[in-house]
Order: sequence, then C-alpha cells, then structure tokens
Amino acid sequence: PTFSHCITLQVKRRERNTMEKFSSIWKNTSWPGDGDDFHYITQRSQKFTFLNHQISTQLMPLTVVLHGPAGVGKTTLAKKWMLDWTQDHIMMTFNSTFYLSCKELNHKGACTFAELISESWPDLQDAIPEILAQAQKILFIIDGFDELRVPPGALIHDICGDWRKQKPVPILLGSLLKRKMLPKATLLITTRPGALRELRLLVEQPLFIEIEGFLELDRKAYFLKHFAEEAQALRAFDSMRSNAALFHMGAAPAVCWIVCTCLRLQMEKGEDPAPTCQTTTSLFLRFLCSQFTPAPGSCPSQGLQAPVEALCLLAAEGVWTQTSVFDGEDLERLGVKESALHPFLDRNILQKGKDCEGCYSFIHLSVQQFLAALFYVLEREEEEEDGDSHGWDIGDVQKLLSKEERLKNPTLAHVGHFLFGLLNEKRARELETTFGCRVSLEVKQELLECRIKSNEGKPFSSAMDMKEFLYCLYESQEEQLVKDAMTGIKEISIHLTNTFEMMQSSFCLKHCENLQKISLQVEKGLFLENDTASESDTWVERSQRDHRSLHLWTDLCSVFSSNKNLSFLDVSQSFLSHSSVRILCEQITHVTCPLQKVVIKNISPADAYRDLCLAFIGKKTLTHLILEGDVHGDKMLLLLLCETLKHSRCNLQYLRLGSCSDTTKQRDDLSSGLKINQSLRCLDLTASELLDEGVKLLCTTLRHPRCFLQKLSLEDCHLTEACCKELSSTLIVNQRLTHLCLANNNLGDGGVKLLCEGLSYPECQLQTLVLWHCNITRHGCKLISKLLQGDSSLTNLDLGLNPIATGLWFLCEALKKPNCNLKYLGLWGCSITPFCCQDLASALISNQRLETLDLGQNILGRNGIMMLFEALKQNDGPLKTLRLKIDESSVEIQKLLEDVKDSNPKLTIECTGARTTRSSCCDFLS
Repeated sequence: PTFSHCITLQVKRRERNTMEKFSSIWKNTSWPGDGDDFHYITQRSQKFTFLNHQISTQLMPLTVVLHGPAGVGKTTLAKKWMLDWTQDHIMMTFNSTFYLSCKELNHKGACTFAELISESWPDLQDAIPEILAQAQKILFIIDGFDELRVPPGALIHDICGDWRKQKPVPILLGSLLKRKMLPKATLLITTRPGALRELRLLVEQPLFIEIEGFLELDRKAYFLKHFAEEAQALRAFDSMRSNAALFHMGAAPAVCWIVCTCLRLQMEKGEDPAPTCQTTTSLFLRFLCSQFTPAPGSCPSQGLQAPVEALCLLAAEGVWTQTSVFDGEDLERLGVKESALHPFLDRNILQKGKDCEGCYSFIHLSVQQFLAALFYVLEREEEEEDGDSHGWDIGDVQKLLSKEERLKNPTLAHVGHFLFGLLNEKRARELETTFGCRVSLEVKQELLECRIKSNEGKPFSSAMDMKEFLYCLYESQEEQLVKDAMTGIKEISIHLTNTFEMMQSSFCLKHCENLQKISLQVEKGLFLENDTASESDTWVERSQRDHRSLHLWTDLCSVFSSNKNLSFLDVSQSFLSHSSVRILCEQITHVTCPLQKVVIKNISPADAYRDLCLAFIGKKTLTHLILEGDVHGDKMLLLLLCETLKHSRCNLQYLRLGSCSDTTKQRDDLSSGLKINQSLRCLDLTASELLDEGVKLLCTTLRHPRCFLQKLSLEDCHLTEACCKELSSTLIVNQRLTHLCLANNNLGDGGVKLLCEGLSYPECQLQTLVLWHCNITRHGCKLISKLLQGDSSLTNLDLGLNPIATGLWFLCEALKKPNCNLKYLGLWGCSITPFCCQDLASALISNQRLETLDLGQNILGRNGIMMLFEALKQNDGPLKTLRLKIDESSVEIQKLLEDVKDSNPKLTIECTGARTTRSSCCDFLS
C-alpha cells in the first residue's frame, strides 16, 4: 500500500487499549491532578501502522504529524511512543530516538547538528558519526513546532546538509524537516492546528494524525472520578456542557481539571455551579480567585497585586509573540522577578518546565489567554511617556481586535473574548476583593470605539464576524455595553449550530433596539426531532437537552414581539421541529409583533409551512410573504393561503409561492381569494406547475373587475403557446397589470405573435415584459419590432437567452423610431455577433429614450466593440448603463473607453462579463 499526499486520521475511542504499565510514568509529572488522569490520553495511543517494524520499506522515510489543540496530549503521546519503541524492543526499525523540544530550541544559539542532538546525551559524542551513518534507523521527535520562534520563511533559508557545520538552530531544523539533513530518518512532529499551513510547506507527504483529546464520554468519566458523589459530578458536568465554548475547551485534560477544581469548591460551599459556567470568563476568574480567596472578614492580600500584574504582563507578551515558555531572559527583559511567580507555582497556575531548566509555562493556553486579557483591564501606575522604554512586545486594544492581527495569530481572538468578559462590574469587584487590583472602566469605551470604527455602522461582512461579536458581548453580561455596541445595527444574520449560540444571540438581540431585519439559519440536531446525538445518549438525556433548547428558542423568538422596529424575518435552510415551529408561530401572531416582510425558505419539517401560514391569517402588519421549498403538492398550504387572502384584516401586497403544484379545486380557491382580496399587488408563482390550463383559469380571475394585481410572474410554469391567447386578452381587459414575467417557458414565435396582438391594443397598460429563454427567434423579433414601432406602453423588455441572431436588425429598426418607448432592453446571451454591431451603433445614435442596454455574454469581437464605442463617443444620448463582454482588451479599445467616459460622464459601462443571471422583473423587497 502507499500513502496519499495527505492523510488525516481521527484517534477514535475504539482504538484504545489498556496500558497500565505506563501509569507510573505520569505520577511525577508537573500535572496538577492525579497521574492516572493521563490514562485518557495514553489509552488512545494504540500502535499505528508507522510503528510496525514490518512496515514496507517503500514507505520510508516517513513523516508523521500529530496535530490538535493545546493540552490534548500530543507531547504525552510522543513521549509515550518513545518508551514503546524502547520497552517493546522495536529495535530492528529504530536504533536511536532523539527528542527535540521547540520550546528549548528557542533559547539555543548556533551549533552543529551533532551538538544539537547530543546535548542531553554527552556520552553519545563519540558515537554520533556511527549513529548518523544509519539515518534510516533514527527517529526524531520535534515537539511543539507551533512554538518555534522564528521569522516567516526562516526554516527554508540557507538549507544545510552537513551535520558537522555550525549553523543557527532554525537552519538546522529546517534542513531536517526538508530532508536535506539525514533524508532517510523518520520524523514525528507535534503541533497545534495554527502552524499546519507552514508545516505543509516544509514536509513532504506527511501522515497527519489528529489528536482529539477528551471526547464527551471521557470528560464525563473524568468528572465522575474527580467528584466523590456521582450526583455532584453529573451536576457539574451538565453545567460545563451548557457552555459549548467551555465544553469544547474541555477536550484538554487541564481544562477539565480547572473546571472540576473550581466547581467542586463551589459545591462544597453549597453554591450553584451553573452561573459560574455561564461564560468562560466567569469560570476562569472564579478558578483564579478561588486559589487565593482571603479568609472571611479579612482584607485582600496587598502582596498579591504586584505578582498578578507581573503574571499578566508575562501572559500578554507570550500571546503576542506566540510563546508559552518563558526563561530567565524573558523575565529580566520584562522586569519580572522570579519570586513574584512563586504564589502561582504553588497553586499550579504556573509550572516549571521539564524540558527546559529555568523555564516557566502556564498550566494551559486558555489560562494564559485569560491572564493576557486581564493585562488590558488592570489599572496600573502611570508609566513613562516613552512607551518603548519598557520593551514590551504587546499590541494595544485596537490591534488586538483587528481582523488582520487575528488572522496572523488566532490566539488573539480568545483574548478578545476574555477581555469583553472582564468588563463586567461584578467580576471587577471580585478581582479587587481577592487581589486588591482595580479594573479600568475606560477600556469599555475603547472597545466600543474600536468596534464602531471597524464596522462603520454597516452590516457585518460575514456571518463569522457577527458570531464572534455576539460571543464577545455575551461574555460581558453587561446589558448597557450590549445596547451601546449594537445601537447602529439594523440587519443581522445568525447561524445557530448549538444551544450556546442561541443563548448568546438571545441575550444580544434583546438589547438591539434598532434592529429591522433578522436572518435565521438553524442547523440540524438543535431540536429533538432532528437530534443527531450519539447512540449512547439515553432518551432522558436527549429530552432534557431538547427542553433546554426549546426554552432558549422561546427566549430568542420573544424578540419578534418585543422589538417594535423588527419588520423583516428570513428563516432559510433550517431544521426546526414541531415544537420550535409552534413557539415561533406564537410570537408571530402576538399583537405586538410588527413583522411586515417574511421569507420562509427550505425549512423542515414540511408541515411547518402550514403552521406558519395559519399564523399569518389576519396578521394586519404583514405585507410581503415568500414561501419556498418543499411545498410541492401541499393542498392544505394553498387553502390556508387563500384563507389569508380572504381575511378582512389582510394587507398582503406581495405573495410568492415557489414550487407549487395545484389541482382545479385549489386553483378555484386561489381565484376566489384574489377576487376578494384588495391589497395584493404582486403575485409570484415561479416554478409552479400551473400548465396552460392553470393559466387559463388564472386569466379568468385577472379579468375580474375586482382583481387588483399589478405584477405577475409565471416563470418556469411549463407554459406553451396554447395559453398565450388567454394572456393576450387579459392584457387588454386588465388595465392594472403593468409587469408580466413569462421567463423559462417554451412560448416560441407563435406565443409571441398572440401576445403582441394584445399588447398592440391602446387599452393595454403593460410596461414590463420578461421573455427570457422563451425560444424566440428572428421571426419573433420581427413581430416585437412592429409592436414597438406602434403606440405600445412597453418600457422594459427582456429577451435574454433567446437565439434571435439576425433578428436584432428588426429590434434596431424599432429603436430608431421616435415613438419607441423602450427604456430597458435585455439581450443577454442572445448569440449576437460582431456583424450586428453596426445596426446597434446606428440605433444608439438615433434613439432618444433607451437608458439601459444589456449585451452581456455575447461575443461582439474587437470590431463590434469599437463600433459601439465610436457611436457612444459621437452621441450624448439617454443611455445610462451598458453591459457587454470584452474578450480582448487592446490599447485602442481602452483609449476609446476613456473617450466615451469623458464625453458621456453619466454613462456606466460594465465590461466584466461576470453577471450570469438577469435581474428580477419585480423586486418586491425594495
């Protein structure tokens, strides 16, 4: 077998095996918990194929990359596999193994590769040449690649293949990864996901193995082990699981230990753990403070204020430089005394490095991120005016929140979350009580100014931006801050994937007083009927989750009846449930719900459309309604829509019902509804299977004196020439109808002839006719040309995607006539050739009314373009917009284009050719 260029493996539960013999290895680690905690990691380390000594030699040399978030056990597994290779005597494959810690390499100067690998093994000095001569039997473990502090591109500069030459460490390491140095050696690399992109550029054909850390059952088992009572363990576990962000972080054993330690102390005091897990900030703050809680009635220890400030400085510097291990030089440069770190070493917040003597690291990256955020909010004594004198490599708040910086350093996003969370006044008091530190409330205003400046009052550029913003605001739990931050937001798009996001959205939307439009998308599995939980979940557990989801959904939906400005709701691509739909309907029918425009598109379950339609009956504020998706053949839905139209309180002006197939009975119901209703102005039946018979019945209704429709779309309704006579007579009788869309129907030239008969009558008031993709040819153009040269009321005509070819000559003749009223002519993709451009150019010179001409997706050629531009250059006519496709842009064409713009500045020429669809004939949402 051969490996593909990139293989990603998930380390699954089924791959575990019991390895009791290694439990003693972890007893003496710096891990704050029990050594047995590492069983959950080591049990995942079943021997992979690349450890098998029988592996085919054609797969060697091999590069293996263990990747995963901080603290999930990558280093643990790497070291355990080193022990496997020695204790299990896999010696015919690997004679030697070398462990290279990137944290330690950051502090090492220039040396030879031989000195680099033998530093920890002085006895190997003399044997190095012999060992390196058999590179195929050597395994190198490069641990923590993401923590290597080198400039971009440094690892591929000055590649060296001689292990005896003295070089900077980055060059030696880059040479090893690029296989210039010891190309036959086996490499095992550990890294966080953020460095994978850079690593892919260095290594060839790696085997990627994702280390997931604790799965949900592991986390639950950890809690059961940590707490003496099962009831307490499950209560604490449910509290953590209610916060999706915190629960995700729990994949790291260190975070589970932090959560368990914190919640256990609370529960021993009889306190409820749920509020602590409400935000990640509250959990980490409570953990930190619980380690230094003063005795009841005593004052906070004044001796802790300076150490806390020093620790936060260390954390912030490390976040910005992407460093998690600090040595004596770092402490000296930052002015941090080692004695200041002792209180945190004693409480396992900080740890002494094992791989690097005299080095320190935080128990977990999330703790470092939390303390880095704390650095920004603590009040400090006045510093020197020269900001560079302290030598800190730390950005300001504006830089911390910038999108560019977070793309380069994803860790900053988490610091931003904690920063918002620390602006809570209750948490500020807790910090002051414990450490005597004061929180600067000026940071709150600085954060608001940064957000306003970055968004400039416009809708967010992407759903992810909005999701992160809501997360930050929710972390604060400060209502006034949310109001101030969201005061300029009028439109919002929310994609819900879990209950925690629902909680965040609900909290923020309640304080978004100027919100006018909300777009919702709900992922599958959020509600019970669509639950995709694992089979191990009991029905009781799933039911409890659904109860919580519905409670949060109710809270979220309450915004529809409480926000007086919210007029537009769009629910699309969503997986709901019967219960969640009922809750939504209750809010929509509420007398205080001001919704005017509603879009329901591609939602499940299918009968949700009916429930929502029932809610719309008698809804006086509703003016625009779109229903699209799985409504094919739903007889009850059309009946409910008819009841909506007939209701005395109905003010519906636009109705779109997509993909509907109806029977004669249902058509009768719709007809009666249209005759009774006096508010509906626009009916869109796009993609409905009306067929010719259905249109004939509809025309009977349109000819009724009490039908007030002005715009009608019958696009893609399987129509033919057979229905055009009825349509033609309707255009004569109904003088209210001004817009008609018949796109994507096979009407042909015969259908055009019948339509033109009706359009030629002076009683016909039709202004917009869309005949896009209706199989119209040269003969049809001749008929239309004759119509346009008469007294036709048509001002907008779209003939796009019809093979009219030489029929353009007839249209050009009509454009030259003074009584042609066309302002818009669409000829997108009509097979127009360069030979037709002379006629077009002549028509543009003569015409005095045409404002928009769409020639996109036609191959006009260089000569054709030149003819058009010359005509436009000569004539300062009414044309405002010209769309065309330029395949070859020469200097001469560019010069003519500039001349046209100079002579006719009001004309916009769109030359990209990127537009692939036409604009709607009636934009009901405008």
